[in-house]
Amino acid sequence: MTPVDAPLVLTLALDKPSFQFFNRLRQAHFPAERNFLEAHLSLFHHLPGTEAPCIADHLAQVCRAQPPLTLPVTEVKMIGKGVAYVVKNKALVAWREQLAHHWQAWLTPQDRQKLWPHITVQNKVTPAEARALQQQLAQDFAPFQAQGTGVCLWAYRNGPWEWLHDFGFEG
Repeated sequence: MTPVDAPLVLTLALDKPSFQFFNRLRQAHFPAERNFLEAHLSLFHHLPGTEAPCIADHLAQVCRAQPPLTLPVTEVKMIGKGVAYVVKNKALVAWREQLAHHWQAWLTPQDRQKLWPHITVQNKVTPAEARALQQQLAQDFAPFQAQGTGVCLWAYRNGPWEWLHDFGFEG
């Protein structure tokens, strides 16, 4: 991979049925004029594009050893002006912490924070709209399991993201 002239975003790849479930909700409830992206679980928000070759090499190495992750989806939560599904997995948080330690010199303050795994299906609406959707989704919610199947590396292009590479978990 060559250096990239934009910040990098790293997301967790989900199994197809889970991705489709979250993406349908995002398409239905995220304000259309602000919805440039598909559903995702962000791991890092702003890695340096100039370091893309090093980042990609490291991801290829660690993903080869990482088995797929079972991701308990435990609740529907209001997040201020939006709604997210909460994912609870200590192994995911620990794996992400190892990446953060390896890339420590490159991390922004946001990416230095501990990971709170979630998938946002609505954002940038009024608190009342978010509360209404959270209550609606929570009525029918039953905890379920998704699968983390790898990671996706993206270039942030001031709105839409440009896909760069997928790294599957092979362990």
